[in-house]
Formats: sequence, C-alpha cells, structure tokens
Amino acid sequence: MYRIFTAIIFSLLLILTAPTNAAQKNLNLTADSVILVEATTGRVVYEKNADEVRPPASMTKMMTCILGLENLFPEEKIKISQNAANTEDSFLYLQENEALTAHDLLRGVMLVSDNGGAVAVAEAVSGNVATFAKLMNKKAKEIGCKHTNFENPNGLPNDSHFSTARDMAKIAMYCLQNFDFRDIVGTQRETIHFIEPVKSDVKIENTNKLLGTYKGATGLKTGWTIAAGGCLAASAKRGDVELIAIVMHAPDAETRFSDAATLLDYGFEKVTSVYGVDKKQADKKIFVRHGKKGSVEVEMKDDLNYALFKDEYKQNLTVDYDLPKVIDGGFKAGDVVGKADLKYNGKVVATVPFVAKEDVEEGFSFSSAIVGLSEPFMSVAEDFLLFLA
Repeated sequence: MYRIFTAIIFSLLLILTAPTNAAQKNLNLTADSVILVEATTGRVVYEKNADEVRPPASMTKMMTCILGLENLFPEEKIKISQNAANTEDSFLYLQENEALTAHDLLRGVMLVSDNGGAVAVAEAVSGNVATFAKLMNKKAKEIGCKHTNFENPNGLPNDSHFSTARDMAKIAMYCLQNFDFRDIVGTQRETIHFIEPVKSDVKIENTNKLLGTYKGATGLKTGWTIAAGGCLAASAKRGDVELIAIVMHAPDAETRFSDAATLLDYGFEKVTSVYGVDKKQADKKIFVRHGKKGSVEVEMKDDLNYALFKDEYKQNLTVDYDLPKVIDGGFKAGDVVGKADLKYNGKVVATVPFVAKEDVEEGFSFSSAIVGLSEPFMSVAEDFLLFLA
C-alpha cells in the first residue's frame, strides 16, 4: 500500500501526457520553445521544442510565490536583509531593514518581478537562498517536472538554473489550483504598503500586458534576461475552458505576448469543452478481510477530466473502475487501493487513483470474518455483505 503522498505524485505524473490528436498547424511563432495545454487536465494542444532545456528567467517566481503562499501567513512580517536589498533589479526599491507583509511582498514579486523581494521570500521560508532552492527542486519533482533545476528564487542567470516549457506548464497548472495565487497573478494594479519604517505606499502595475487586453486573461508571469530571451507563462479562460501557454526564448520582450496570444487563440478554437467525472460522485465501497471493519469507502483522489477537441465527442468516453472486491486490513486513509481510467474510443486518456477514506486496522471483526468466508462465493454473496457492512 502506498501512502497519500504517493497518490498525489501518481496523479500529478499523469498530467501533460495525453497526445495531440492531429498534425499541428503552423502558427508562425517567433519563440524557440512553446507549449499550450488545457489547464485542468494538462492535455497538450500545441507544442514546439517543449522539452528543450532553457533558462526560465522570472517565470521561476511562480514556484517562489506558491511556496511562499504555502509556508507563510499573509500578515507575517518579512524583514528585508542586506542580501535581498543588494539583489539587482529591485523594482520595489527595497532597502535593508524595511519590512512588509508576506501578502504585499508576494504581490510585488509577481506583479513587477522584484528580484530582491524573491530573495526575501526565500529567506523567510527557508532561512537562506540555497535551502530554499532545495525546497523548490523538491516541489518541482513532486509536481512531475523532469528537466528542471532551480538555483535561486528569481531566475537571475545561472548555468545550473534551467527548465523546459513542458515543466513550466506543470508548475503553472499546480499554482493555478491555489486561489490566492490566482488572485495575485490576475491583478493588474496594486498598492504596496511598508510597515517598517512607515513610508509612502508604492503603486505597481503588472508586467503581463495580456491582462486587460486579451479576452479572458487570468495570469501568469513574465520573464526576461539576455540569455533567456522573452519568456511568458500566460493563462486565459473562456467559458469552461482555461488554457496555459508557455513561451520561452522569444526574440524580444514584445513578441512573447503576441506568441502567447496566438497560442491561446488557437487553443480556444480547438478545445471545445472539458468532460469530467466529479470525485464526489464516484465513491465506492470494497470489502475488508482480516480487519477491524468488514468494508471501507474509497474515493478518487482527484476529479477525472479530459479536454475535448472540436472533432471529438463525449459519447466516445467511458470510465473503467479498476478496484478489488476484497482487500486485507492494515491500511491507512489515503492509501492507494485501485484506479479509475477514462478512455476515449477504448484508449486510456486519463487515470486517477482510488484511495481509502479511513484507516482500517488489521485484526478481527464479525463482518470481516464473514467477508473471508464468503469470498469464494462473492458473486452471489455481495448484496448480503453490503447489507452487513
């Protein structure tokens, strides 16, 4: 039996694996590496050199932000160190010993791409940049990134700091599951307040020019260095369809936006809907032998979703539940006990693990003893066992 952490990894490793279903249109993009995915399922809609290793520039800050949100309280006071204050390109003009809340600092990091602010977040979470980088890499592996290594929290040039368009899409998908992250990256303008010392507020504007200009734009993060070229993680939602476009190594800071808009336009033309099986509607019950209980309820770890293209139809989708009828006691809530496969024309296109909803200790109970005795006749005894359970 795997523990709940294994279930999470299993789910996330399946994203961005469903194949495209036709030859890709030539979109005449300027960037060297791009990928376009549906944001809920990770289904690839378009890709070009998506696995080429490149510097991600300030798209790195998506990871910094999500780790800040997961490890800091919004009103937590963050004091600016000398190291953070001396980091190049501090668009918040941060000075040593100034302080602001994690809420305001994370917004400054994401909206105006403040490099010193990213260092301050790293120090607040992990004590220093090197330790925070290890946390970033651990999280990247958990998400399913295969060709990513972070050395700093801001994306400043480092030969050992790299990623791919595909991995950046996985990180973006993970981040968008967080409501506070969505709120930050979807904000066009903000006022940053300093709490120590009290000084004038700083008004900032998001560097993502698609916000407010591209229909349905919801985020995400810009990036630019000479080595990385123009980079952009862009997301947009229209109706029930949300897309993520990753652009890496565009020739300049402007074409990254036009490339992303071209990708998103193509995606909204191609993706018609997202078919889903709500995990809340898929609870099952399986029997337990040699346990303190005779049955256990199990649930899908996540919703089972698939993005449909305009030449695909939901009538061709089927769901197969691969669950044992009987398992042995001695498992924990969150342990994987089976899986659900979503198939299109008989081919598996998405998989989600089933996990136990509660602990069941190994031992004896009347109901589990009956399960053990009835197992050879399960096909005829099932209704009776369910009544007992």
